[in-house]
Amino acid sequence: MMYKFMLNETSYHGAGAIKAVPEEIKARGFKKVFVASDPDLVKFGVTKKVTDLLDEAGIEYVLYSNIKPNPTIENVQTGVAAFKEAGADCIVAIGGGSSMDTSKAIGIIITNPEFADVRSLEGVAPTKNPCAPIIAVPTTAGTAAEVTINYVITDVEKKRKFVCVDSHDIPVVAVVDPDIMSSMPKGLTAATGMDALTHAIEGYITKGAWELSDMFHIKAIEIIARSLRGAVENTAEGREGMALGQYVAGMGFSNVGLGVDHSMAHTLSAYYDMPHGKACAILLPTTMEYNAEYTGEKYKDIAKAMGVEGVDGMTQEEYRKAAVDAVKKLGEDVGIEMTLKGVVKEEDIPQLAKDAYADACRPGNPRDTSVEDIEALYRSLLK
Repeated sequence: MMYKFMLNETSYHGAGAIKAVPEEIKARGFKKVFVASDPDLVKFGVTKKVTDLLDEAGIEYVLYSNIKPNPTIENVQTGVAAFKEAGADCIVAIGGGSSMDTSKAIGIIITNPEFADVRSLEGVAPTKNPCAPIIAVPTTAGTAAEVTINYVITDVEKKRKFVCVDSHDIPVVAVVDPDIMSSMPKGLTAATGMDALTHAIEGYITKGAWELSDMFHIKAIEIIARSLRGAVENTAEGREGMALGQYVAGMGFSNVGLGVDHSMAHTLSAYYDMPHGKACAILLPTTMEYNAEYTGEKYKDIAKAMGVEGVDGMTQEEYRKAAVDAVKKLGEDVGIEMTLKGVVKEEDIPQLAKDAYADACRPGNPRDTSVEDIEALYRSLLK
């Protein structure tokens, strides 16, 4: 069997890595930069940490900030128009998954104008050209969008999110600087961190997993498990660990896919505007329990990576439970309330389940599922 594995051309890691942004722009011969960043990051001066470097280097740029936390078709469309008007030749995406997902869609449409209808990008779109070059600067430690070939857009009209998978959208450069993540509030740090853990665990057990992806995922679980609590408390060690751990998880799952947790989480965000990371975190222990019998001995590895002691002396049932319990405990320790009670409406569940079943992440789940199974999973979290 043949496998394909894609990563950035170049990535920078560590405190102060953002200083490489103007160097990369000049080395690649770009003349005008389209800076895409969400309005809160602009308001609180996080975006300025990068644009100041562009100013100092004499690099011309235009700022685009019409980006919502769950980016919409409209965000992409106005971004495409703004990019064209600016006469830009590259994108610097500053932010979490929202800024980077918006940038990917903009970049793809710029070089593949036949996909101007944003909905046409859903699934694996047969684009022909690499997107406008993206230099991605993540400000959250979670989505790993800076290293993945995936992006997610919200269709507000139809109340759904759709996943786009395109090898042409991967940023050419990723700049992963823990210092620029230090301004994240506790709640956002916790939610995005649990999203990263979900990437690592789902990527480790997905149907497409193999030895190379397993290497990244199990290491990512280990790094995240030891770093997330510290990151929430804003320790330097925690921030640095999470910056690396989420990226390592992205290196893996981008190439092998995810599962039903992400399918269900995408639907929750589309219906209730729930932060994606929080949705993933709430669902993770439940979907792990659901998948346990279809994962061989992998939960033993997960339990060990989560820091559980005495795993080798446990039965299969015990180490599977230990892995789930460790994930649940981490979520609780960082302040995630592990329930959908008060969020999901019972009358919405049939449609939520149908939409989750149709989501592009669902086929990768290790256990073949059904709309009825997904309905039951949602209901189990309303108690």
